[in-house]
Amino acid sequence: MPWRRIAYRAIRPLLFTFDSEEIHRFSLSALRLAGGSRGGRALARFAGGASLEGSQVEVAGLRFPSRVGLGAGFDKDAVALRGWAALGFGFAEIGTVTPLPQAGNPRPRLFRLREDDALINRMGFNNAGAQAVARHLAAARRRLPPGFVVGVNIGRNATTAQEDTIRDYLAVQHRLAPHADYWAVNVSSPNTPGLRDLQSPKQLRALLDALADAGQKLGPARPIFVKLAPDMLPGEMEAVIAAVLRTRAKGLILANTTLSRDRLAADDELAAEAGGLSGAPLLTRTRGLVRRVRALVGHRLAIIASGGIGSGQDAAVLIAAGADLVQLWTGLVYAGPGLIGETTKAVRPRPDGLIQ
Repeated sequence: MPWRRIAYRAIRPLLFTFDSEEIHRFSLSALRLAGGSRGGRALARFAGGASLEGSQVEVAGLRFPSRVGLGAGFDKDAVALRGWAALGFGFAEIGTVTPLPQAGNPRPRLFRLREDDALINRMGFNNAGAQAVARHLAAARRRLPPGFVVGVNIGRNATTAQEDTIRDYLAVQHRLAPHADYWAVNVSSPNTPGLRDLQSPKQLRALLDALADAGQKLGPARPIFVKLAPDMLPGEMEAVIAAVLRTRAKGLILANTTLSRDRLAADDELAAEAGGLSGAPLLTRTRGLVRRVRALVGHRLAIIASGGIGSGQDAAVLIAAGADLVQLWTGLVYAGPGLIGETTKAVRPRPDGLIQ
């Protein structure tokens, strides 16, 4: 077992004595501070243990410093981008960002399933809103390492009427266009009522076409990725993929959190908490989804695998299944920042096109 993982496991019981959301908030604050000083960034690089040498890949027309990125939801307001870059990520996806600030769902809304290396969340797109996030991104952009890729995950406000949904997505796109390298269109969170209805082929095509049309007027084209739910039936998934292929979207993010609670070791009361499940139980589902979708799309769409990665081997399995990039989130909670270095090494491209 890598020594960084061992060291993190020694302090993890202490961290887990604190409320899940409070320790999350503390971690973001610490990382923001670390990213603001030379010494802090050096400490972050040591903690992450990632070397980006030889890790560069081109996906959807973008050059990524490595295949390994931060998944959306950890840094919703883009407050710690310099810290994430220092830890060794090749890219970070911030958000989900909505046009107006919103508090999200009532607390408690984030739960650890320790026996399963998993989380359940029902955060509800809590974020500072597009205007505040734009300020944070503008400030961070001037100080990020050259080539660090920033994705912006966009959604709608919970109180927005269904008929005004596209307007919300376009509002965020317009406000954040100067700062985004790619868009992640969130139509799959289980915590905003009615959002998953946007995965219907007709509604999804209308939304993606509107974003692509508006994007042409906002400067250089930025690739659009669509973040899908892992809970669709096979026939539904095929219909959604067919719809995406008829748009100008460049890729998919597979996948969001799941409503399934299959084969969990956590007690029934905890497992029954409302919200989306993330973490180790999703790995098998994510691998199967990536394989199925890659077989459907060939090389026409890029795939970012997000869900269940808790080790370098997990990440390598998803790349072998057909993913181009991977994202970490819940695995960081259970394995610590050293997971970034582990996964970066495990999926580093080789000259023959394979991974290490």
